Amino acid sequence: MLINPPNPNSALSRRAFLKAGLATAAGTIFFPSIARSNPIGANNRVRMALIGCGLIMGGHHGWAQSHPMIDLVAVCDVKKSKLNAALAKLKQKNPAAIGYVDYGEIMDRSDIDAVIIATPDHWHAAISIDAMRAGKDVYVEKPMALSLDEAAAMVSAEKRYGRILQVGSMQRSYPEFRQAVDIVRNGWIGEITEIHIDLKGDFPPDRLLPEEPVPADIDYDRWLGPAPWRPYNNQRVQGAYGGGWRIFWDYGSRKNGDWGAHHFDIVQWALDMDGNGPVLFVPKGFEGAPYQYHQYANGLKVTASKSGGPANGAMIRFVGKNGEVKVSRGSIETTPAELASRTPRATELRAYRSNDHRQNWLDSIISRRPPICPATVGGRTMDICALSGITERLGRPVQWNPDQRLIKDDPEAARFADYTRRAGYALPV
Repeated sequence: MLINPPNPNSALSRRAFLKAGLATAAGTIFFPSIARSNPIGANNRVRMALIGCGLIMGGHHGWAQSHPMIDLVAVCDVKKSKLNAALAKLKQKNPAAIGYVDYGEIMDRSDIDAVIIATPDHWHAAISIDAMRAGKDVYVEKPMALSLDEAAAMVSAEKRYGRILQVGSMQRSYPEFRQAVDIVRNGWIGEITEIHIDLKGDFPPDRLLPEEPVPADIDYDRWLGPAPWRPYNNQRVQGAYGGGWRIFWDYGSRKNGDWGAHHFDIVQWALDMDGNGPVLFVPKGFEGAPYQYHQYANGLKVTASKSGGPANGAMIRFVGKNGEVKVSRGSIETTPAELASRTPRATELRAYRSNDHRQNWLDSIISRRPPICPATVGGRTMDICALSGITERLGRPVQWNPDQRLIKDDPEAARFADYTRRAGYALPV
């Protein structure tokens, strides 16, 4: 369903993609937009669409609509009021812009080069994979998926289709977090002995809400998508940083996916573990543990508190044998103090330099070089988000093999690696 008439440039349909299905296992599917020698569109500009027009998309919309190298041509949302508001804003600059309820119609358009995805988490993987398969580059909000298997599928799709995917873990493009990474990676505070994270409170418990009539404003079946059917309730579909859909395991990883996705990601980066991960996950309360934690193979623990705790007022606190780093958005405190402004020497490690996360993605679209947080990196952070949630739900530890990306010797926990998707919403390949 769309708000304006269909674009005449639509080429290979989404239905054709779905029919192609698993054919990639036997051979190569030809995708016209992948085959273009020029990765960007006419007039040396990137033609872009936005999928999911809620809170976080507001900033993306303003950036894309005002960027001199971007033609923003379409928006998509299953809530008509949000879609109409986004489309009205876009039409102020581009009267020919089109609004869609079904994101598949954006995939049909071979004239669209890239998409930004800011839906609830349970839709991230399917839309990202569909987009990459349709030859489009992707910026997807964090955490990049809902389940372990979804994250693995996104990593495979990124490799298979050769697309540029940027996970919206934008703290990697903040100078204070990059400085913290330089400090830790170069050993300026010595061997790291403790790491503490503040998850900034907790959400109310996940619960079954009373059924309410489905308003005409929303395509509720499409909003649910692959998630289990639940009675409609406005709180369930509400976009709110303090709750809404973020409360429910069906659609997100609660605080582990909310703030944890940001902070676990920085810890991974600082420990040079972007291609690896922890081996043990323990929930709060197990054998008296005051905080949830995960542990790396070398014994280093990362605690995550929902009440500040040992992070001592910082978002992330690294404790080393010769000092410490306390880093938050907009601030960094170090012991010794001079480390906060120290620059790595030519012989020392320097973390990937990005000062604008979205621009870094756009630069990568043009250069075809990897961005600062591709699926291969974001997937490892997603593993931590999902596994922390699994232990919270089980109330006991889970062991993880990061090399094989498998839960070890625990069939009950392994069932949480994915979920039963509703009919008609299979995960694309």
